[in-house]
Amino acid sequence: MRRTVPAVAALSLALTLAACGGGSTDTESPAASTSSAPPTTASPSPSETATAQDIVDTAVGAGSFTTLAAALEAAELVETLKGAGPFTVFAPTDDAFAALPEGTVDTLLKDPKGDLTAILTYHVVPGKVLAADVVGLDGQKVKTVQGAELTVGVEGDKVTLTDAAGGTVNVTQTDVEASNGVIHVIDGVLMPT
Repeated sequence: MRRTVPAVAALSLALTLAACGGGSTDTESPAASTSSAPPTTASPSPSETATAQDIVDTAVGAGSFTTLAAALEAAELVETLKGAGPFTVFAPTDDAFAALPEGTVDTLLKDPKGDLTAILTYHVVPGKVLAADVVGLDGQKVKTVQGAELTVGVEGDKVTLTDAAGGTVNVTQTDVEASNGVIHVIDGVLMPT
């Protein structure tokens, strides 16, 4: 199930729960719609396939996360994200990876247990945070699996995430549900430092 405007509310509450250490595996957490353009739709329809597939299979099935899937495989994180979870994954699209400086992805893939693993785990928040959980989180921080924090920005129905390096990305699609969590699509790659 995907939400656009109510997504901000969901993301807010979820991030609050995650930020407060709501370590319960039933906790629902961050998702949001951000960008001045309307949220995009991933294929296949999340409502049709998400609950039957885990996060990795859902992302692969969408077709716009091939770089992310290859990076997860190289960093040996596929089995982890196929695990019980729940997880909230902020998934950069292939276009987001392509926007990185030339050679960045190739360099990261050469050392998958170093910076690549740190960057990928920086895109994951423990628990399931839905867009409707985020409304009151403007300016609040949420801890990632990597250990560093992201700062949530909420302005109307637009949600942004600011990383530790000061970069800001938009959440462009929310609440792509999977059997072990939820995916929120982002238009950039978050950096932990």
